[in-house]
Amino acid sequence: MVEITRQQLTEDPHPIHAELRAESPVAWVEALGGWVVLSRELAVEVMRDAATFTVDHPGFTTAQVVGPSMLSLDGPEHRHHRDPFVNFFRLAGLRRRFADYLADTAAARVTELRSRGFAELRMGLAGPFAVDVVAELLGMIDVDPLELLTLYRDIVGAVTDLSAGNAMPSSGPAAVAELRSHVARAAAGTGMLSAVAETLTGDEVLSNAAVMLFGGIETNEGLNAAALWYLLTEPGLLSIALENRDVLASLVEEALRLEPAAARIDRFATRDVDIGGASVAKDDLVIISLAAANRDPASFAAPDEFRLDRRGDAHVAFALGPHVCIGQHLARMETIALLDAVLSGLPEIRLDSRRSVGPTGLVFRKPAAVAVTWQP
Repeated sequence: MVEITRQQLTEDPHPIHAELRAESPVAWVEALGGWVVLSRELAVEVMRDAATFTVDHPGFTTAQVVGPSMLSLDGPEHRHHRDPFVNFFRLAGLRRRFADYLADTAAARVTELRSRGFAELRMGLAGPFAVDVVAELLGMIDVDPLELLTLYRDIVGAVTDLSAGNAMPSSGPAAVAELRSHVARAAAGTGMLSAVAETLTGDEVLSNAAVMLFGGIETNEGLNAAALWYLLTEPGLLSIALENRDVLASLVEEALRLEPAAARIDRFATRDVDIGGASVAKDDLVIISLAAANRDPASFAAPDEFRLDRRGDAHVAFALGPHVCIGQHLARMETIALLDAVLSGLPEIRLDSRRSVGPTGLVFRKPAAVAVTWQP
């Protein structure tokens, strides 16, 4: 195989994953500086073995920016950070708290666009709606959404710079300091952060709130945009969805499978270990490619095809094991509500293929632009 570049993996990793997987379920990719796990079976094995494949490592840069959190710890410390939040993310409670909020807020966002006749839906709808939801979740409804978005981007930028081997930009600590004041006000209220503050320290509440800000905006914007992309690009799917909203749940699952917003998750080996025939050394970076696992032909028939009636193995877009996404139920609810609002408020919507750009991204993937038109 020719040399693999980061640019190729950013633009369209799926053919590369397929070629690598055909040779071995685990491959060293020099451009990424790590071992890439490509099969669903091994991805599940690695995600469930936190003792051998850990996030609690100096190479995991998120903790350097926001501090230790449920995202960057394993074992008892991970449970200490995560357990206080768990009850707030159970499906029954989320439905009671968020069902009406999601429907009303999504409808309001679509109504704002209605008179224009055109929009770019990733930046104009998918992202702003994700910010609305995470602000409601964290009890930061008095914070300007644009400010939350700026803080999020500065924190992500700092993590990205550190991951690339650069120095910590001053914008990272400044954003965390500003977020601290918002978190403190929310923790003094009556919502989720107030409840977890009874168990966690101020720094621990802050670091986990920062992780939820990141996850709630970055990955949910990606899922919202990807679901809209498939709704508008898969032949006949828009007509089907307009007639039958029951297909939206399956649409969201296929969007998650084909283009998970978090395309990879990173672990570090705690010891020398063999994975799928690859000799991984202690401290080696092990990249679990969720994008590759979700298109493994051993688990998914015709893995590159969009199928509403897909059965069999479940995708792993939300990860598995101790670090399975705590917000997966809310993410699904959010995207279904957004799709329903678009179908109800903009039934004449059509993709403007000249200005639209499909999924892209190395670590986090999303359509670059979902340009659409409709009759206002």
